[in-house]
Amino acid sequence: MDHFERFRTHFPVLTQYTYLNTAAWGLLHDGLLEWRQEYDLDFLIGGSLMKMEALKVLEQTRGHLGRFFNCPADRISLCPNFSLGLNILLEGLQPRSRVLLLEGDYPSLNWPFETRDFSVKTLSHGGEPEAKILESLAEGPADVLALSLVQWVDGLLVSPKFLKDLKASHPDLIIIADATQFAGAFMLDFEDSGIDVLGASGYKWLLGGNGNGFFLFSQGAESRFGVRATGFNAVAPDLSRKHNIPFPRKLEPGHLDTLSFGSLDYSLGILETLGMEEVDRYNRELSRKVKEALGSLSLLDDTLLQRQSHSTIYNIPDPGGRYDHLKEEGIVCSFRGGGIRLSFHCYNTLNDLDRLVDVLKSGPGAL
Repeated sequence: MDHFERFRTHFPVLTQYTYLNTAAWGLLHDGLLEWRQEYDLDFLIGGSLMKMEALKVLEQTRGHLGRFFNCPADRISLCPNFSLGLNILLEGLQPRSRVLLLEGDYPSLNWPFETRDFSVKTLSHGGEPEAKILESLAEGPADVLALSLVQWVDGLLVSPKFLKDLKASHPDLIIIADATQFAGAFMLDFEDSGIDVLGASGYKWLLGGNGNGFFLFSQGAESRFGVRATGFNAVAPDLSRKHNIPFPRKLEPGHLDTLSFGSLDYSLGILETLGMEEVDRYNRELSRKVKEALGSLSLLDDTLLQRQSHSTIYNIPDPGGRYDHLKEEGIVCSFRGGGIRLSFHCYNTLNDLDRLVDVLKSGPGAL
């Protein structure tokens, strides 16, 4: 039994279902459950004495995130989730900023731009976002490019190398990336990425449960945002810092839940124990085999098949009844974008893929 097979044994859900739904929620590790139970027991018997001591976990998590993504801890914000953090951040972006978005990107990424006083251009990319971005920038400049590294509906992967090269050729372009469907599945060196602002929620591939998220900022990002959010937690416990709040802490005006961020910290440790290089390698190889299997069943379009790399999220057609059939057969997945979204993580195996293929070959729309 290799270490990924052993890893799998820590997720009881996998003994009941073929779980292909990490793009909706990552699973709860039994070690994290034990940690959370101990935490609540300590609170039960310790009250505020325990809670004041537990505040240390916030700086611990910030430091852990810094090591995990190669970003200085003092350029990291902790947020309850990506959506709240982005909305706070955009209140500080210059009105009428020219913004490029991708059509069909995650609503919590696109909507905050679309509902503010920005000049928004949404690119219909046809499965080739990189080409459309370059084409748009050749036609005229933009101030901001905001996109998900992995598209939530079909799993299209925008290469971090493309963004690094784009930043080199367009140094004044602010690149904002949502890594919620990327972080924890693949490695990312933030300092070498060319990304100015990277945000994510921790409850999917990072396996941290709900209530935690974060933002990483490049060295020059601060100069482009005039964030006005403030509150006690941004300076705690030194109230004299009211007029001298570090930029990342402006996204932290209120108290943060140490249980939630302790859960993220614990899960980062789990992934580090596995080795993120190994997780990245495993997921890329698994993705290649999923792509090959679904492609052989004519369930993927040609544009996707021709792309060099893809995430571990795939979307296949639902001819009517197929989604219900998968659920009846114990395959957990999601209905997204008019199709069936299947998502694999490093606790999935080729046996899960074989099971999926067998079920797809029976029932409605049998292949």
